Amino acid sequence: MRRLLILGAGTAGTMAANVLHRRLDDDWEVTVVEPSGAHLYQPGLLFLPFGRYDTADLKRPTHSTLHQGIHRVRGEVERVVPEADTVELTDGRRLPYDELVIATGTTPRPDQTPGMLDGGEWHRSVHEFYTLPGALALREALRGFHGGRLLVHITEMPIKCPVAPLEFTFLADAFFDDLGIRDRVDITYVTPLSAAFTQPVAARELGHMLERRGIALETDFVVERVDAERKRLVSFDERELPFDLLVTVPLNMGADFVARSGLGDELHYVHVDRHTSQSPDWPNVWALGDAADLPTSKAGSVAHFSVEVFVENFLQHVAGEPMTHAFDGHANCYVESGHGKAMLIDFNYDTQPLTGTYPVPRVGPFRLLEETRVNHLGKLAFRHLYWNVLLPGRPLPLPAHMSMAGKHPEPSHETVEV
Repeated sequence: MRRLLILGAGTAGTMAANVLHRRLDDDWEVTVVEPSGAHLYQPGLLFLPFGRYDTADLKRPTHSTLHQGIHRVRGEVERVVPEADTVELTDGRRLPYDELVIATGTTPRPDQTPGMLDGGEWHRSVHEFYTLPGALALREALRGFHGGRLLVHITEMPIKCPVAPLEFTFLADAFFDDLGIRDRVDITYVTPLSAAFTQPVAARELGHMLERRGIALETDFVVERVDAERKRLVSFDERELPFDLLVTVPLNMGADFVARSGLGDELHYVHVDRHTSQSPDWPNVWALGDAADLPTSKAGSVAHFSVEVFVENFLQHVAGEPMTHAFDGHANCYVESGHGKAMLIDFNYDTQPLTGTYPVPRVGPFRLLEETRVNHLGKLAFRHLYWNVLLPGRPLPLPAHMSMAGKHPEPSHETVEV
């Protein structure tokens, strides 16, 4: 029996397990290692503070998301020993493998910024919405917030779902508007980037959206500490931004065992080939989703598209054949903009977001880089697709690679960044 071991049961790990369990021969045993026992629909955390979803809408037992016949091990990974093709768990168990997939995601680390976690204001006036406890605490904070200075802040890139802080900002603007207190709330979007987003055309459009809503943009802000006592966000260049409510995206980092195993970079993301998701040092080690150091967005769409390419390469690899498929960094993201509208962006390693239609050229129904009602409905419908199509590994009629059909290129010599 040959053993495929998958670490992590998030979006990428679950998809990979379900698809490969179906497509591999019977002489393969597929095992998933995960610590929590619950699968969280992470895109829904954005809406939870505004009351659209509740906890029950976002969580399902992990075993219900994995196909029958996939083995599940509940445990925490201590380290990977690639020289011995073994994973060690914190309780002392050792799990041998023939092929290993690391899909343990990325995690917000407020402990890495002085004053953020240890200043006494965590989940009081300093909040985040990337975890379930954080989103629930922020929901209570918003219910009790009747005016003042709101900062929406990114500590450092890369982060999971890089458009989410912008979406939160737009939704907060609409939320306070609906409550009739928008004129009492001063909103500032604070970013370490030199613009509202990473890629030039999208940054321009999103910057205009902030401006139209009367939201200030503070760029190139590299946070040095949170002064919780004085309620100030302090940068290394000595700028200070006062706040009554701070909604921050803490530094994101991969799993600590990646560093202990010598497999990752300084943020604990696994080194892989950006086209195949295969480790350059260990041919039987792969990393998918947010756990990988791919130079594209850490977004669910990237997990989806890259897993499709990975599966084809993996099947060739274990059959002893050359790998012939290449992931192009394809990502697309809905950007909720409030009042029942959303924008859609679509890009890859080499092409920045463009205007046009998606997925059908000249038809859509989704419009790229435009705020529309249909885009918003597409975002809401994604939750159904997630549970019933993506996670089970059923095919979606969408190409894994980015297509230029239906898009309107505009001249640009600027480098695509993530």
